[in-house]
Amino acid sequence: MSAVLTQEKKEEVEKVEEEEEEYTEHRNEMYFFLKERPEYRVSAVGRWCENQKGEVVGDADTYFLHITSGQRCESVQECLDGWSEQDERIEEIWETLCRRIEETDGLEQIICDEESFGV
Repeated sequence: MSAVLTQEKKEEVEKVEEEEEEYTEHRNEMYFFLKERPEYRVSAVGRWCENQKGEVVGDADTYFLHITSGQRCESVQECLDGWSEQDERIEEIWETLCRRIEETDGLEQIICDEESFGV
């Protein structure tokens, strides 16, 4: 029974140490651009916490910024909501950019690590 209590106390101490561990918050703002038309950009933000060992704690929070309002958007397609362009060619360029971003592998890691990324 003593060994069981000792194990329980050890687990409690480990839990307390985890709760008291300090985290560093990180934020990276970056943008995606069309390789053939780099003036067309969609901004994205990644936020995450790291412990003192430099290990990521929990999941990163990644999101996009609306192209006109700068408001948080959960998907890249939301970045175009409420926006319209008279010139169909320009609207098609924006839609191509958003589609290519959606099709990009490793999106969360790119948002957290890069300053810019061509698609």
